[in-house]
Amino acid sequence: MTGRRRRSERDRGAAPPPPRSFRRLPRRFFARATLAVARDLLGCYLVHESWDGRTVGRVVEVEAYRGPRDPASHAFRRTARSEVMWGRPGTAYVYFSYGNHACLNVVTERKGRAGAVLLRALEPVEGISVMRRRRGTAEVRLLASGPGRLTQAMGVTLADNRSDLVGGPVYLARGLRPRAIARTPRIGISVATQVRWRFVERGSPFLSRPVR
Repeated sequence: MTGRRRRSERDRGAAPPPPRSFRRLPRRFFARATLAVARDLLGCYLVHESWDGRTVGRVVEVEAYRGPRDPASHAFRRTARSEVMWGRPGTAYVYFSYGNHACLNVVTERKGRAGAVLLRALEPVEGISVMRRRRGTAEVRLLASGPGRLTQAMGVTLADNRSDLVGGPVYLARGLRPRAIARTPRIGISVATQVRWRFVERGSPFLSRPVR
């Protein structure tokens, strides 16, 4: 893809084009405290090398969920669905939310200690035409500004549950940390609403909900 084509594909104000080759995040990146992983994921790239083209988004919003210590976490109770959160760090946990969209999480902490980070919003940076076709909208700001929009734009489905986000076709890669990061309470939940475990790139127009 030429530089001219890259520039014409992207809307005004978007981040610089991603590198031609990506450095995948290693397993040890995810085998750490959930809050540390959540903060450090901001600015990284989510990449999907799919049959209909590569799509890339820069992570601008995440939420941390801390297993049995966190009543808002699916791992607050150990069930067949949440069992993946006790597994190998760097594994995808994909679940169906509100009966209409998939949500993508990455498993954190060492194996045997539950934790996960929900990817809530991306800034689209490559494969935008593919994302537009998947989402049915031309507005770049709305392509991945929310966990359901994110998975639809990136072509992530329930079939990706328990897949490897380190060595698989959907993976996370190194990026540049944002200059300004904000912490807010998590959104869309009804318990443990006071903890500030939502991390966002301050000033990004691609967030699922603006920071007050």
